[in-house]
Amino acid sequence: MVYTIVLDYDPDEKVYNVSVPALPGCFAWGTTRSQAVERAKEVIATYLDALVDLGEPVPEEVDLERVRVP
Repeated sequence: MVYTIVLDYDPDEKVYNVSVPALPGCFAWGTTRSQAVERAKEVIATYLDALVDLGEPVPEEVDLERVRVP
């Protein structure tokens, strides 16, 4: 499965926070961008495993649109 992640750098905490729009409550973080992405993959897998174990439906990716604002 493929999911979009959103990375947000927090300069005060010096960490990258990650959210997964298609999976409510699915978050990760890392001190580097690559660490945050790897942790996001782990958290997504765990999240999906939990849904399957609970017999819940696995959400599909949301259709995101990127826009450029002048």
